[in-house]
Amino acid sequence: MAGHIAQRADRGVIQASGADAAKLLDSLITQDMDLLRSQPAIHAGLLSPQGKILFAFFVVSSGDDFLLDVAQDHAAALVKRLTMYKLRAAVQLTDLSAQMAVAVAWGAAPPAVPRGILSLPDPRHTDLGTRLLLPSGRLAELGKCDADANVYHAHRVGLGVPDEALDYPLGDTFPHEADFDLFNGASFTKGCYVGQEVVSRMQNKTVVRKRVVRISGDGLTTGGEIKHGDGVIGAIGSIAGNRALAMLRLDRASEAADKGEILTANGHAISVDTVDLARFRDSLANKPVIDL
Repeated sequence: MAGHIAQRADRGVIQASGADAAKLLDSLITQDMDLLRSQPAIHAGLLSPQGKILFAFFVVSSGDDFLLDVAQDHAAALVKRLTMYKLRAAVQLTDLSAQMAVAVAWGAAPPAVPRGILSLPDPRHTDLGTRLLLPSGRLAELGKCDADANVYHAHRVGLGVPDEALDYPLGDTFPHEADFDLFNGASFTKGCYVGQEVVSRMQNKTVVRKRVVRISGDGLTTGGEIKHGDGVIGAIGSIAGNRALAMLRLDRASEAADKGEILTANGHAISVDTVDLARFRDSLANKPVIDL
């Protein structure tokens, strides 16, 4: 596969510095900050007390500091939320979105990068490639960005990895529904964090009725309803040609598959990726139903 580089102009960067930065983040986010001792980045969420995702982002080690790679539209709100929790902790939070840029490289060996540019494997999936964090004025040093964000998103859709800006509503989605458990977004062994009790319960006791899954079909539109008969059982997110990601009711999709009935979107038949459906059907069969 040929290599590609794309700038992610929709991403922002927040710096967390100070003696208590690691401790504060570890007490709040879904992933274990200790992983940064052995890998350059983690993917995590900051949840509501009810266990729903408010923000999703990457945390990157940068010397004694940490950089949070987050959707640019969410950067200011994330700084505000973290500031609410830090109280007297020795932590400084700075929105560097105007000074820093994010790019992604995939499809070949990671590009050689000059000193001062952070290059890190995407922790969600090895085939997603490399994320690059750098001062905005140094973008030209990466060489030609030969792809745009849409090409990158098509690659991501093919791998089935959700994006918080496109595939699930923040504030109304549990981490398991956004596949955090499948793509290294949550730790189930670290100590407490905001919303941890709900996440642990879903991991160990609760059927996850909804998931982001891969679908295919004609006439797909972002936000389009997926139906089983007259009932709405899902909504379409990211689209790449005739493929897409969708938040889907797994029990209803499994029922349709068992009966040989079709699912539709915008009047067209759609199919659910057989690997995804088989994997999630197993989870439906092996846990009791406990409503949250």
